[in-house]
Amino acid sequence: MLTHDAPELAFNGDAAFARQILEAYVPKDADQEDAKANMLQFMTEHPRDAHLRECAPGHLTASAIILHPDGKRALFTHHKKLNRWLQLGGHCDGDANLPAVALREAWEESGIEGLTIDPSPIDLDIHLIPERKGEAAHEHLDTRFLVRAPAGASYVVSDESHDLAWLTLDELKDCADGSVLRIAALFLG
Repeated sequence: MLTHDAPELAFNGDAAFARQILEAYVPKDADQEDAKANMLQFMTEHPRDAHLRECAPGHLTASAIILHPDGKRALFTHHKKLNRWLQLGGHCDGDANLPAVALREAWEESGIEGLTIDPSPIDLDIHLIPERKGEAAHEHLDTRFLVRAPAGASYVVSDESHDLAWLTLDELKDCADGSVLRIAALFLG
């Protein structure tokens, strides 16, 4: 597990670095193999800008399932723009160091100090972001990581969320989609 100041989490503007992370990911099933192949193909088609928000057909993102110290709950956001319960994460904005992006976004969206991250991806997901005012529909090619919260962690709801909550897998089943449930089940089963 790495902290935000680990040298391995330094900014890297070269999209090839994200490709290396994806190439090293070992899929757990056929769906994950397909997601990996599709993400690598996207990077082949967009070798210099896949990690930039301006890449119009879609772009790389990174997210985190933040595990509570009790190991029975994880932190989720009721996302303002998408109006759904999701794991915390976001755009790379030019940083191809995907675990660094996931940890940065987890901290920015939760305010929790002392988060640590396993730098190996746990899941890949490609999902459509619907058209919104001033923004065409596009894909997010998301690499997901496990982040652990320290003992005594308390969160602060950011401007990007309606709410944050520590949820069990059973609680999440009533409010999240299959993609979110898939990563939650890896750790909250």
